[in-house]
Amino acid sequence: MEVKAQAKNLRISPRKARLVIDQVRGLSVLSAETVLEFLPKKSAKFVSDLIQSATANASNNHKMAKEDLIIAKIFVDEGYTMKRARARAFGRSAPIRKRTSHITVVLKELKKSVKKTLKKTSSNKKEK
Repeated sequence: MEVKAQAKNLRISPRKARLVIDQVRGLSVLSAETVLEFLPKKSAKFVSDLIQSATANASNNHKMAKEDLIIAKIFVDEGYTMKRARARAFGRSAPIRKRTSHITVVLKELKKSVKKTLKKTSSNKKEK
């Protein structure tokens, strides 16, 4: 089962948001929240809030546990661009583009066979 959440028209350029998105793609929700907490980027707060929203959707609507969720897909699309002008020399103007983003997160529940494998590998590491 997949759970989806979107944040639209965020006032950050998609290029800057992708720097943060690439850091958390494929991680579990718990580890992604830890990574985002310490990233010094503006978009880290947006992505963190969106992941929390998707997690709440999963737990309330589909009775999934937060510990079992991973980020299956996460991507940024370009939103609308506000166009402004800046005064330049000799009475001319230069364009200013204020870009926006649409961020989408899809969470997926880990399968039981994968959970068992992860537990086995982590217990083997502890024994050594």
